[in-house]
Amino acid sequence: MKSKSIDLTSGSPGKGLLLFALPLILGNLFQQFYNMVDTIIVGKYVGEDALAAVGASYALTTVFVMIAIGGGTGASVVISQYLGAKEYGKMKTAISTAIITFLGTSILLGIFGIVANKQILQALHTPENIIGDAGLYLRIYFVGLPFLFMYNILAAIFNALGDSKTSLYFLIFSSVLNIFLDIFAVRTLKMGVAGAATATVIAQGLAAVLSLIVLLKRLKLYDGKWDYFDTEILKKIIKVAIPSIIQQSIVSVGMLLVQSVVNGFGSSVLAGYTAGTRLESICIVPMISMGNAVSTFTAQNIGAKQIERVRKGYRASYAIIAVFAVIICAVLLLFRQPLIQMFLEESAGGEAFETGVAYLSFMAYFFIFIGLKAVTDGVLRGSGDVFVFTTANLVNLAFRVSFAFLMAPKIGVQAVWFAVPIGWLVNYFISGIRYLSGQWGRKKLV
Repeated sequence: MKSKSIDLTSGSPGKGLLLFALPLILGNLFQQFYNMVDTIIVGKYVGEDALAAVGASYALTTVFVMIAIGGGTGASVVISQYLGAKEYGKMKTAISTAIITFLGTSILLGIFGIVANKQILQALHTPENIIGDAGLYLRIYFVGLPFLFMYNILAAIFNALGDSKTSLYFLIFSSVLNIFLDIFAVRTLKMGVAGAATATVIAQGLAAVLSLIVLLKRLKLYDGKWDYFDTEILKKIIKVAIPSIIQQSIVSVGMLLVQSVVNGFGSSVLAGYTAGTRLESICIVPMISMGNAVSTFTAQNIGAKQIERVRKGYRASYAIIAVFAVIICAVLLLFRQPLIQMFLEESAGGEAFETGVAYLSFMAYFFIFIGLKAVTDGVLRGSGDVFVFTTANLVNLAFRVSFAFLMAPKIGVQAVWFAVPIGWLVNYFISGIRYLSGQWGRKKLV
């Protein structure tokens, strides 16, 4: 059997993790890059209110994307453990079970979003001057949600097979296509926020279809009898998928719940905050990607019964995220002003610019915390040790939301971002204690 997979159960743990993680990082950077291009094009060619409308929508759409990514990551743990144990028939059954389950889930979520998007925006106190554009963006987005969902699920499945390059290729393809479609729809056809949403749906939808075709061909390389759907395997997937969804969604759910706080300061502050959080979403990519790499690394080695190798890989991941954190901090501090200015038209108010710069100036120093949290969560998730992992992420979310709501009336919108690094650090502390206990090493799903 020949494949493009990396065997994470042999060789240098640190080198294997880095080689596996780099395509994940590059792919996710491309994904965030074209999300950022959406924002830049809308802000430059439509205006500040349109930028704020996309920002109001972004917090909600990111929740749904992270549900897909979290679900895919949860499924990938089961798939990776079967791969490490060389049970290829059950591995293929787990893949088809995951695809069917999450496709059905995405259809239901899409219907919910189409019906309830206006009520959600109103509940989040979205400013009246942008609620029309925000609702239009969301309706188009939710029509294409099944394609967007499967696009992320299929990427996670490739990663579970040890093949992070194929998902990278499709991410590059969809990113480049999305940029061209954005420019054509927004600048040439003057479609506004509807053009940005349509471009994203078309680009990721086409990538999802092509990914499925390649995956079906790839599975022919693995021998073993398999079924289309298995309820026992589904239970194993759900056991890890739900905490994984919580972990992957923690940033976006926090953004959504505190969105009403930011909205209360007006559309100019929201525009600046939107620019800052779009740049933040790029900065956290290396950290989240390393966490996902550690998860797959752990799952394959748990399946192969190599616990000590997991510990070596975990230690190696610290050095990698430390390097990333230093680079991110330096880039943000040196270029924060021109980076924020990219998102704003020349006539945009100073309040929007000042908000975005203040956000990046503060956050630049703290990305090491989300890196530590991500790789530690990755070990717990990859081993199937989900209870403490879930609790840590819920505490993180609860702290961020409560601090924003309680302190924003007293110290201003800055309360929204003051809570972020503290939440990350608390999460890392809780998960780290569980890691040090060693009990995760006695967990196994397959």
